[in-house]
Amino acid sequence: MDKVILDTNFIMTCVKQKIDLFWDMKAMGMQIIVPKQVINELNRVIKSKQKYHFREDAEVSLKILENEKNNYQKIDLKKYGKNTDSGIRNFANAHKDVLVATMDQRLKRSIRNNKVVIRGRKRLQIVQ
Repeated sequence: MDKVILDTNFIMTCVKQKIDLFWDMKAMGMQIIVPKQVINELNRVIKSKQKYHFREDAEVSLKILENEKNNYQKIDLKKYGKNTDSGIRNFANAHKDVLVATMDQRLKRSIRNNKVVIRGRKRLQIVQ
């Protein structure tokens, strides 16, 4: 079973585009990893002065993570980097078997592993 680590913007994009992230990942045979830093970022977005729909997407994302808490592994990326993106990058580069699910172009370019992307606004796909 492949492992995939999720970035904040990937989760929020799946919510926005009404993609059932956990069902699709299970169908692809993926074991999901969610960093504690991603959950913290979602909480910060909710408390921020961002646009309402952005905060609402973060709230729904957190509710989904709460409902699915038995279906993913939570990890701490502190030892891998100062911020969430560098932690994900360093974790993925240290664990070659881990795929990365992100919408961040800069993060995608800096990762040597395969990635999970959204295709056609509704499908998840693994790319090199």
